[in-house]
Amino acid sequence: MNFNFGEVLTRAWQITWKYKVLWIFGILAGCSRGGTRLNVNQNIRTDGSGGPQLPPQLMQAFESISENMGAFIGITLALVCLFWIVAIFLGTIGRIGLIRGTWRVEGGAGHLVFGELFSESMPYFWRMLGLSILLNLPFLLFVAAVIAGGLVFGVSMSQGGEESVVGLLALLPLLIGCVCLLIPVMFVISMIARQAENAIVLEDARVFPAISRGWEVFRANLGNIFLMAIILVVIGLAVGFVIAIPVLIVVMPAMLTFVAGGGENWNSLIFAGICLCLYIPVSLLLNGILITFSEAAWTLTYMRLVKPQDNAPVVLDANA
Repeated sequence: MNFNFGEVLTRAWQITWKYKVLWIFGILAGCSRGGTRLNVNQNIRTDGSGGPQLPPQLMQAFESISENMGAFIGITLALVCLFWIVAIFLGTIGRIGLIRGTWRVEGGAGHLVFGELFSESMPYFWRMLGLSILLNLPFLLFVAAVIAGGLVFGVSMSQGGEESVVGLLALLPLLIGCVCLLIPVMFVISMIARQAENAIVLEDARVFPAISRGWEVFRANLGNIFLMAIILVVIGLAVGFVIAIPVLIVVMPAMLTFVAGGGENWNSLIFAGICLCLYIPVSLLLNGILITFSEAAWTLTYMRLVKPQDNAPVVLDANA
């Protein structure tokens, strides 16, 4: 099949720029994705006892937490679970809304309304969630096995078992090999998932038929899908780097100033923290636009690859 990548990417950008309501769904879709983490190792001057010289307010806060550790852990876990549930819900609805919105634009819709797209996305939620759980099972099982193995070795080593150290070293090459194998496997699964998600929203497919449909489209258009994935990954990395530049510009000088001052002057870090808080809405918006473009490109790719008679979207009742 002669697939026109330029036409798809151009059309995806036209949809992204013209229908800005999709940016909201792009921001929502970003809720279920891992954010950029900035890990900074810093040297803080300590006193004679070896403890860091922190402001009195921070020391009091740490002491209060240590005195109520059980309650602190319980509240933290509850908040993490609540945040995780909300993030999954909003992220799933965001992806559905982007697929649905792109299809409606291609069908001739002159404008999109957030409330309508949100309502139309709800009937697909559980199927999209079930698809995500099923296709991420290999990764979840691998992580669970690694954690369980680590706990077993940790307990054995704490009891002075030298054979556990030998066993860990012997299994290390196997673990590295499994990780190397898991990366391409998860990449292929993610490509199948892309097609399956479109099958659910555009063809009203159930979970297992959607997986079958996703595999069918992926297998029949392997080269086109892989090339589109590479293009979008490169675009994503480039745009992500641009989004991260202001963070680096603010954080690096603040860290250097803090270290040069012997860890006593916190003004530079406080100023950097304020700047980062102000930049968060901007980064969320830019990331939402990037996700909108990416999801629109994948939806258009699916619509261009499948036969028109096989891609007959169904308008569901929002109250179904």
